[in-house]
Amino acid sequence: MASGNPRQLDPGDQPAQVADSPLETKSVSLAVGEGFPTEIALVFSVESRASQCVNSQLQEAARKKLWALENDDKDICDLFKELSARLVCIQAQKDQFLLTFKTIEEIWKFSTYLALGYVACCLEHLLFDHGYWLNCSLVEDTEIRITVDEDHLATMYLGLLLQEGHFFSRAVVNVLQPMEGGEENLKLHENELVHVKDIGKESKWEGMSLLTGQRGLVAVAAIQPLSHPFYQWFLKNNPMNCGISKEISGSTSQPIGKGRCTATEDHRGRGWDELSFSKGDSIEVVGFLIPGLQWFVGKSTSSGTIGFVQSKHIAAETCEPLGKCSVFLSEEEKSSLLLLLGNGSEQHYASLLEDLARTDITSVYRLAGFEPTATFPGGPSEAALQGCKDVQLFKTFGEAAADSLSTPSNSEQSSPEGEAPPTSLEEFLLQEPYDLDDPKFFIDLNAGHMDDSEVFDPILTFLNQGRYVAPFQSLYDLSFSFLRSTFYGFSDEDKLVLYLETSRNCAKRTHLGWAHIRLCFLLGRMCIKRVKFSQARVYFEEAMSVMDKGFDDLPLLAALHVNLAAIYLKQKMRHKFSSMLGKAAALLTCLSGHCFSSENELEVVKYVLREAIIVGNAPLEARACFLVVKLFLQLGKYDEVLPFVERLQFLSTCFSSQDSSATCLDTTPILSYLYDKKYLPHITLASTRLFVPSGIKGAPTPIWRAGLVLQNTSKLLGSQLGRSSIPAIACLYLRHALTFSHESGAGSTQKTLCSVLSKMYLQHGRLDGALYYSARAVALGRLMSEEEAFESSLSLGWMYVLASQPAKAREIMLRLLPSLRETDSVTQDGAVHNLLAIALKEEGQVKKAAENYLWALNKAKETGNRRNQAIALANLGHLTLSCRATQLAESYFLQSVQLFFELQGGEDAELELVQVLLWLAQAMVSRHRIEDSKLCYELALVFALKSHNVKSQLHITESLCHFYSKVSPNLGACITYHEHWLSLAQQLRDREIEGKVLQTLSRLYQTLGVPKSLRRSLDCTKQSLRIFIDLGETAKAAQAWLQAGRLYYLLKEDELVEMYFQAAIQTALKPGELFLAMDLYEEAGDIFFNGNQNRHQAVEYYRGGAVPLARKLKATRTELRLLNKLAELHVGLQGYEKALEFATLAARLSSSVGDQLQELVAFHRLATVYYFLQMYEMAEDCYLKTLALCSPVLQCAEEAMYYSKVYCRLGNLTLHKLKDEHDAAAYFLLALAAATELGDQKLQGVIHAKLALIYNAPLWHKGPDWCATYRARWLSEGGHVI
Repeated sequence: MASGNPRQLDPGDQPAQVADSPLETKSVSLAVGEGFPTEIALVFSVESRASQCVNSQLQEAARKKLWALENDDKDICDLFKELSARLVCIQAQKDQFLLTFKTIEEIWKFSTYLALGYVACCLEHLLFDHGYWLNCSLVEDTEIRITVDEDHLATMYLGLLLQEGHFFSRAVVNVLQPMEGGEENLKLHENELVHVKDIGKESKWEGMSLLTGQRGLVAVAAIQPLSHPFYQWFLKNNPMNCGISKEISGSTSQPIGKGRCTATEDHRGRGWDELSFSKGDSIEVVGFLIPGLQWFVGKSTSSGTIGFVQSKHIAAETCEPLGKCSVFLSEEEKSSLLLLLGNGSEQHYASLLEDLARTDITSVYRLAGFEPTATFPGGPSEAALQGCKDVQLFKTFGEAAADSLSTPSNSEQSSPEGEAPPTSLEEFLLQEPYDLDDPKFFIDLNAGHMDDSEVFDPILTFLNQGRYVAPFQSLYDLSFSFLRSTFYGFSDEDKLVLYLETSRNCAKRTHLGWAHIRLCFLLGRMCIKRVKFSQARVYFEEAMSVMDKGFDDLPLLAALHVNLAAIYLKQKMRHKFSSMLGKAAALLTCLSGHCFSSENELEVVKYVLREAIIVGNAPLEARACFLVVKLFLQLGKYDEVLPFVERLQFLSTCFSSQDSSATCLDTTPILSYLYDKKYLPHITLASTRLFVPSGIKGAPTPIWRAGLVLQNTSKLLGSQLGRSSIPAIACLYLRHALTFSHESGAGSTQKTLCSVLSKMYLQHGRLDGALYYSARAVALGRLMSEEEAFESSLSLGWMYVLASQPAKAREIMLRLLPSLRETDSVTQDGAVHNLLAIALKEEGQVKKAAENYLWALNKAKETGNRRNQAIALANLGHLTLSCRATQLAESYFLQSVQLFFELQGGEDAELELVQVLLWLAQAMVSRHRIEDSKLCYELALVFALKSHNVKSQLHITESLCHFYSKVSPNLGACITYHEHWLSLAQQLRDREIEGKVLQTLSRLYQTLGVPKSLRRSLDCTKQSLRIFIDLGETAKAAQAWLQAGRLYYLLKEDELVEMYFQAAIQTALKPGELFLAMDLYEEAGDIFFNGNQNRHQAVEYYRGGAVPLARKLKATRTELRLLNKLAELHVGLQGYEKALEFATLAARLSSSVGDQLQELVAFHRLATVYYFLQMYEMAEDCYLKTLALCSPVLQCAEEAMYYSKVYCRLGNLTLHKLKDEHDAAAYFLLALAAATELGDQKLQGVIHAKLALIYNAPLWHKGPDWCATYRARWLSEGGHVI
């Protein structure tokens, strides 16, 4: 049983522990003189809530993102800076970050964010892209688990404390004996709190006991620093003047109680305010019974009397614990705290959503297939998202329509289940309704009869009521609202004070006790407002002296006690403060729904919090934190309240983890609101991620949460939130808001949210989601009005067009047209015809499409809408261009461009103009008007730059790069626009496009061939290499390694060439990509083979790498090609013996390939090698073999040329090397026949000269010429020589 006697902490007392702190420190004695760590590892893992294990695909996706961040860590540095940590480095392979801290405040803030779960949520926002956030079921199933070595963190915290040199500590158990040395040593009890300061002595520090105020030396081994940085901060910033009151003791295991308790002894009250009772009497607790407090307010169940009761006189265990309510506050207090945020933000965010949902589709035509806000990727960029479809997203339209028509669920209409909360001030006092209107009193000090008591009868009658009534609230509240509501007619507050003073004197004379008390209280409040505390104290003491039935007006009793105690504390009147603190603390903390009457009360609340920390009373600490938060929020002091809200959330979470039946006080909406005000977007999003709307009327709703997420995401992206930039992170919150609106029956809000969701899915290329929510918007619009239904239907039709479902779009437009006949809306009629024409064009109904475009054009002309005219003309041009009527298309486009130039339109019109200019450029290219098309492309880029639309610039720049590389080649312009393309990809943070453009730039700079351009090419290659490694693109990374080696080869930096080539090959071999490795070996060899230096090094890559892999993979053609290259290489290096080896292998292998051309090449090369080896007969035989592989009948000029050259070679060989004029003449004759067929006069002249030389030779007539001639002809017709 808790004792109510004031006493010191005895050696056996142990402060109540809320939970293990992440900064639980070891004894200082273990750390003095030792070095402290400066870095700590933060490890993360991505886990599935359903399977309770790591999601390997998402983990790998997060790791890839970290690899990218290693090279560009600005974003993650900004994140950890906001989390009050300093990033040392990223270790992606280990899934961890190394962090450091420089101040205690940094480690305090970070440990708080870590404990509240914000660090994990911040990493989730950082590591995953829009594909993840659009998959709501995956988001809800995913949890990022953070691991930090708590001992390591605590040691770092301890090191920073020691570095600071003064801090608060508790005495430890094992070293409590006084040190040798006499009187200057401070005696401490176990768990006693002491403030210590380093004075330069190794084993002793200077200390001051917070319990006794005494100073002296303390052994370093005798103390342990407070583990919570919040305690250090609070105690340093809030020193108290009156020391420890001994009115509050440490908490026991007994929880905060409510309900009834039993008296354990007889007691007679010492004054009117104390309750008298007998042993065994049942006493009802008014509010709470908080262990550790001396007093609480009780009500006798037998007599109905209310008064103070000492906790030591009752059996606390007979009270009922709060149970399903929060451990330290009532449900009403929970609600009231959330209501302090007001509904201004709610209305603001609702308006924000309405603005995002707004569309101009009923008044502005659409360009065919052009939606400037949409992107259409092939699929999610994260491989981990495959197979994780959001089932709910793909419900059928029928189910969606049914959902939209259903009624709100009962869960929203019924009150939360649970036990009745403890009695609050309002419930206790307002048991009967107050039927009168709030009275107002005119202050007339010029009446001339101020001494007449009848003048004050109205106010005295009002204030003399014997119980609390509702109008008294304005007299007691924090805002001094009685100055505006209860009293009027005074020009300044001095006149009101004079009126109140005169009224007080009158009440005093006529013995109107309650009026006297309340007037003294009001006068005291006015003195506090003017910072006249001594005068206020006199009035409050006078009120207290008169009061004898204060419990009939509990708010007044509490306000008097707390305000008077605050003044005693401020004026250092220790004795009076101590005598009043016990009852003031009970009225302040034990009553549910305490109403603050002045900022001055904060001093008492902070004093209670300080004592709760000192004695280790966790429930009382939580109550005091709650009261501090409530008062600061009412005062609007948002900067000062934040540490207390964070501490309150931490305590609430700890209590809930200890007692599963207790519901957690969720202050995350307050924290989100405060973080948003402090411009901390990462932490705001993290806090909002953890916020679960309570359903309490007036509290923040899912709509508020969605709006807050949208607003802070735009802050992170550094862009203004608009209809064309709805972030994917908001998807989950928007869907929760939609569910909430559906359950509450808010049809208009549902439609707004469906429209926003449809736009968001469209912008991220998810047309299935866009169609689904557009269909729901149509169903909801039909329930609202014809206008809403028409707008939603038109949007749905446009979605179908973009989704390549023109038939469904056509059906919607045909259904809408009859409804327009009953109206005179020309613009809407034109908009429908325009969309109908787009759908018909997609279906191939060109004639009908043209008719509807012309109809839409006429409607636009009828209304004088130039923008719609320009769009209709552009659509006609696009239609005719698709029919290859380029001249007519150009005419339409030029008219459209002229109209756009005349417009004073905004960004959307400029983007439309950009698209029309691109179409015009394409039409001019088709007509070979290259210079004009160049002008259109570059003009389009100018307008895209003007509108600051990066995606549009990216699209146009890509077109310009293609134009200058394929249509009108210009290397300089091509490089310039590729550089711009690269900068745009970097702005969009699209790593895939960035890597692709860098690859192209590398090749372009390499083409220039000068050292400076080669260096730039090398830089581009290395940048692309880092990107491909980050993205896990093995093949592209390997090619980048190879390209870097190629560039080093061209720069003649031979020592690096081999290293980069080996890196490329190892990149392919490591994951087992053998085909890729084979190709890389060959390409590396080709660089040496085709180069001018170190050609012999190609042999190593061909023979040692590529050929073995080709044989292993049975890539016969590749092996044949490699053998041919090896033979050719050795010929060039004059290694003819090696060349013969490879040429022979190639010839044998070519026979098995089944490709005569390959076989011909192989034998031709073999013949050449035999010739260099002076094996002329073998060379002749191989040359004849190649001719035998050719067609007997010449097929083309190239074949004739080959015949002629080979026969010439044979003729020269037999004439000069074999000395056989007869065979030589036969070969030259066959060469002459081929040359004649070819029609090459020069070659024929050369051959005639050779024949003349042979025929004029002396030995010509000695041989049998017919035999040689026959043999040569036989061979040329396909014979074989063995």
